[in-house]
Amino acid sequence: MTAQLSEIDLQHLRHLIIGYDTCSSKMQAYANEAQDPQVKQYFQKSAQSARENKQQLMQFLG
Repeated sequence: MTAQLSEIDLQHLRHLIIGYDTCSSKMQAYANEAQDPQVKQYFQKSAQSARENKQQLMQFLG
């Protein structure tokens, strides 16, 4: 990335990344506990989405 991120931007990125990581972990835990296949699939997709969002945000740090 050519533009420099400010300290505030880095803090916001950090908080978002941590939030998506937490969300992914919780959604996966809910999926593991779900008995209904549709509910399980919903939580698995939510966990995957959170992981993808985290990865996209981490590209700003690399």
